[in-house]
Amino acid sequence: MAEWTPDQPLVSIRDVHKSFGELEVLKGVSLDVRKGEVICIIGPSGSGKSTLIRCINALNDIQAGSILVEGIEVHDPDLDKLELRKKVGMVFQQYNLFPHKTALENIMMAPIKVLKEDPEEVKKRARALLKKVRLEGKEDAYPGELSGGQQQRVAIARSLAMRPDVMLFDEVTAALDPETVKEVLITIKDLAEDGMTCILVTHEMGFAREVADHIYFTDRGVIVEHGPPATFFKKAKDPRTREFLSQIL
Repeated sequence: MAEWTPDQPLVSIRDVHKSFGELEVLKGVSLDVRKGEVICIIGPSGSGKSTLIRCINALNDIQAGSILVEGIEVHDPDLDKLELRKKVGMVFQQYNLFPHKTALENIMMAPIKVLKEDPEEVKKRARALLKKVRLEGKEDAYPGELSGGQQQRVAIARSLAMRPDVMLFDEVTAALDPETVKEVLITIKDLAEDGMTCILVTHEMGFAREVADHIYFTDRGVIVEHGPPATFFKKAKDPRTREFLSQIL
């Protein structure tokens, strides 16, 4: 395999097909994400958005096509998934924090147990990450003592602790109360402004318009339309895109 270089897409998806039994969820999806780009994937429920980003870090396998992350074929049978997970961080709708561990301990676990890093170094990084996600002072709080938005920010910090090159966000505000959504979106915006490559599945259209470099609209397993926010929201060409936007904007 040729060495990946930063002038190539960091993530390259080509003609990806994915089925669950008889149901074909992805029907030949292709897109590229360059280093430092923020990509938002939007679309109706069941259109394949979450399935697609779960395929990027090999949580779902694929039936056909190719997904490269920094030149690594994600669906190579001999793939070292640990090497992939070092490059690709993911944050889900549900926070999945360990309830018996403090915020700081939740963030420290993977670098210590998986990467075998020095605990003191990891602790310094975890404290810095809590500060980055605006949770300084919550180091010793347990998940049950935090709001949903605070727990989600701990989950973001936990993913960042592995120092990934790209972050995947799967509807990370969907389970939150409206008043806590903003604090999570601000955290993601800060990451994007720091240059983190981000791929987001989101229904927060105002946020997508503000932070995305490029927006993809999926429906029934295909990419119907895509473009930069200024064009996408004001000059959508496909009738399905226009109908979708008319219902949510």
